[in-house]
Amino acid sequence: MPQTVITVETTGPGLYDFTRAADAFVRGAGAGEGLLTVFVRHTSCSLVIQENADPDVRRDLDDFFRRLVPPANDPSMRWLRHTTEGPDDMPAHIRAALTQTSIGIPVSGGRLALGTWQGLYLFEHRDRPHTRQVVLHLSA
Repeated sequence: MPQTVITVETTGPGLYDFTRAADAFVRGAGAGEGLLTVFVRHTSCSLVIQENADPDVRRDLDDFFRRLVPPANDPSMRWLRHTTEGPDDMPAHIRAALTQTSIGIPVSGGRLALGTWQGLYLFEHRDRPHTRQVVLHLSA
C-alpha cells in the first residue's frame, strides 16, 4: 500500500490545486482499482473537491468563508478566546472544522475517478504563507 507526503506552498487564503500531484502518485503506484485517502496534517487549512474550470468559483468560496467566519478582530467575533496567534488563526480553525481534513477518492483504471470539472484543492485559511503537508495513501 503506497504512501507519500506532498508539500503545498501557500501564499495566503485561497484554494491551491494539487490534483496533478495526486494523480501522478496514483499512476506511479500502478494500481488499477482502489481508494486514495488524502489527509492534510494541519488544523488551519482543509481539503475540498471543487470545480477546476472557472477561477471565480474558488474566489467566491474564499469570499463566502470570510463572510461566514470573519477575522477575530471583527466585532461579531468578540466571543473568541483563542486570539494569541493573530486575528486569522481561530477563524481558520473554524473554517477547517466546517470543511474536511481527509477525503477519499476512488481510483478506477489507474486514475483518480474525479468528474470532468472536479479538482482536488488544499483550502488555505491563514493570511500568511505556509508550507502544508498532505499525506496520500493508496489502498488497492
